[in-house]
Amino acid sequence: MSVGRSESALGAFYRRLKSRIGAAAAATATAHKLARLYWTLLQFGQENVDAGAKVYEERYRERVVTSLRKRAKALGYELAPLAAVA
Repeated sequence: MSVGRSESALGAFYRRLKSRIGAAAAATATAHKLARLYWTLLQFGQENVDAGAKVYEERYRERVVTSLRKRAKALGYELAPLAAVA
C-alpha cells in the first residue's frame, strides 16, 4: 500500500488502477506486478532502473493516443492534434 504514495512507476500504476477499479484490486494488481518484476530480476540477474512516475505517465499517454488513433482509423476517422493553447 505504501507504493501508492511513492513517486515511482509502480506508484503511478497503482494510482491509475485505484481510480479505475478500486483500492483493493489495485493493491493486488500492483503486488502481482511487483512479484513478476522481482522474479524477472532474480531469474536474469539484472538491476531494476525505475524511470519514475513522470516517465510512466508519458508512456501511458502515448499508448492511449496510439490506441485512439487506431480505433478512429478503423471507424473511418482521422485524429489531428489541437493547436497549442498560448
